[in-house]
Amino acid sequence: MKLTGKEKVSYGLGAVGKDMVYMLSASYILYYYQDILGVSAFAMGVILLAARVFDAFNDPIMGVVVAKTRTRWGKFRPWLFIGTILNAIMLYLMFSAPPALDGDGGGLVAYAAVTYVLWGVTYTMMDIPYWSMIPAFTEGGKEREGLSTMARSCAGVGSAIITIITMLCVYRLGGGDERVGFKWFALIIAILFVLFTTITCVNVKEKSTVNVDSPSVGQMFRALIQNDQAMTVVITIVLINCAVYTTSNLVIYFFKYDFGGEGWYNSYTLFNTFGGAVQILSMMILFPLLRKFMGTIQVFYTGFAMAIIGYVVLLVLAFTNMSNVVLLFIPGFFIFGANGVLTVLTTVFLANTVDYGQLKNHRRDESVIFSMQTFVVKLASGVAALIASICLQICNLSNDTTDTAAVATAAASSVVGLRMTMTILPMICLLCGIFIFHKKYILTEEKVAEIAEQVKKGAY
Repeated sequence: MKLTGKEKVSYGLGAVGKDMVYMLSASYILYYYQDILGVSAFAMGVILLAARVFDAFNDPIMGVVVAKTRTRWGKFRPWLFIGTILNAIMLYLMFSAPPALDGDGGGLVAYAAVTYVLWGVTYTMMDIPYWSMIPAFTEGGKEREGLSTMARSCAGVGSAIITIITMLCVYRLGGGDERVGFKWFALIIAILFVLFTTITCVNVKEKSTVNVDSPSVGQMFRALIQNDQAMTVVITIVLINCAVYTTSNLVIYFFKYDFGGEGWYNSYTLFNTFGGAVQILSMMILFPLLRKFMGTIQVFYTGFAMAIIGYVVLLVLAFTNMSNVVLLFIPGFFIFGANGVLTVLTTVFLANTVDYGQLKNHRRDESVIFSMQTFVVKLASGVAALIASICLQICNLSNDTTDTAAVATAAASSVVGLRMTMTILPMICLLCGIFIFHKKYILTEEKVAEIAEQVKKGAY
């Protein structure tokens, strides 16, 4: 039975809420603790990376737990709902550091570490079942690709919303006090997150599930290693997201301490508004347009080329003309547009490896494979946060934000380091990603269709 419009919209709303939460954490947690509360940038970088290492154990275990779950509501929706409630609570606590800890550097570091680790655990609890549902209630081929595209587009909308409105809402909700503003903004996003996921859980039901014995953790890792296509995709995802999150963590500092001036905040908001719009449109318009003329793999390469072009232009502009934010729209168009296209396709490619793994390993481990996606995306954000924190520590950018109009002028060597870190390093990550993907990925559209037919006939 084909998916109904109601199911598609409900599933998409879940992606909007989920990625609003993720983007708020990924892009602003370092800024909140380092620039607003004064926690050491390096300490925050270590915390963010250590939490991701912890997820190396948490995420696969959650994938096994989901695979073993059998309830009247299915195996995905109970964990999706429970994880959302707990994650919403942790999001609010994470951006609500108690004023009593002010002046206690160790106390703030401990609070940040505990809340961030628990946020990561609860995010995994809902993210794995969310994406694992795709193969369970869609048919292969166009329907799965269509839903993955739509869900990723909605996720892009959620990310773009946060990118565009966060600082504007923070200033208004806090009356100019960023600390208070983040607290109330996090609460609003948490409530919307719960609402959207509830709609998903009520209206989306898995239509088919292959009943297999749930693997042990050891069996699961062996299955992943044996699924060479899944490993190729997740390595590519790590490299893409390292590039994306390195830039997203540093862009606010770029505008504040490099682009500078009393109007830095307005320029930052304008740039993010443009970038968020481009990212959404690239998912909804550019990707379908490119698909009319190219296969998925060719569109993927096009996305990589766009991103690298964008970073080259950004690097050139950063060292030549910094007088007009509109000029930054040029690299912004290529980078944000590429991110939208690549985000959609990595999910499509990962979903395709589920059938491939079933044919090769004689078991269907959608939860296992998508748990790896969750882990590597968070791992990439942790690595990027550590890179950004090291950059901030070395560049010695001021964290005095008591007067947003009086922005400190950073030393020339500091801004050069900032520019190089947020442009050249992402380009290196992207070039490595495209090389690995080109060498290892074999699941063309024809191959995917052939495998889906074999799986359907039970020819494995």
